[in-house]
Amino acid sequence: MAASGAKNGRSASVRLVRSRESERVPETGAVASMQQAEVTISRDLLTELWRPEYLERLARAYWAWVSRVTFSLIRVVYAPDSRSVVLLSRRIPLLRFGLPEYDTGSDHGRITWPIRRGVLVARAGRDQGFLRISVDRREPGVEDAASETVLVRVEVRNFYPLLRGSGRFARFGTWLYGQTQLRIHVLVCNGFLRSLAALDLPPSRVGSLLGEIVEPGGAEAAQRFEAEGQGR
Repeated sequence: MAASGAKNGRSASVRLVRSRESERVPETGAVASMQQAEVTISRDLLTELWRPEYLERLARAYWAWVSRVTFSLIRVVYAPDSRSVVLLSRRIPLLRFGLPEYDTGSDHGRITWPIRRGVLVARAGRDQGFLRISVDRREPGVEDAASETVLVRVEVRNFYPLLRGSGRFARFGTWLYGQTQLRIHVLVCNGFLRSLAALDLPPSRVGSLLGEIVEPGGAEAAQRFEAEGQGR
């Protein structure tokens, strides 16, 4: 499935790529999920966008998309030492992440949020998993050297869902998690990947997007860590 778009003279083509990894949810142990897409744009535009600043903007585009498709019921809280995804207010933290970790190079860019805890995380899964957005460059196709394709992934690893439960409930809980929380996650991530056809990447200034909640010191900490990540 492919999508294309244009904004301010910029355009991209997006094709969802089915992951080789199974979405089967085990009754015990960690759960993983990956959604990915090939994004094809002009080489000149990719050169312009291939800067650490745009990795952060890509990440913020993801959080903005989550708020948008949930009608701002789900929001992001920026604190000096964490990022939290909350339902309606900060009193209901669905997921709490550590500070983002950046990894950039000439052929890749990755931003990783360690999963700390939250309503959706089982006790055994605290401080275990992570959410990651990554971009990997590929060589231009022979038939069209003027364009280049990058592979964009959204993945969750080593996640222990509370909804799955344990013991005698685990079989039903596994089915329930797969049909609800996991399915919603997949739909949201695939929708986000398709939205990249518009190349609408918001500015990196914390607090500038609808659905963001900034705690005291959160904006300053975010800017400091983002600057450090861009300097790597």
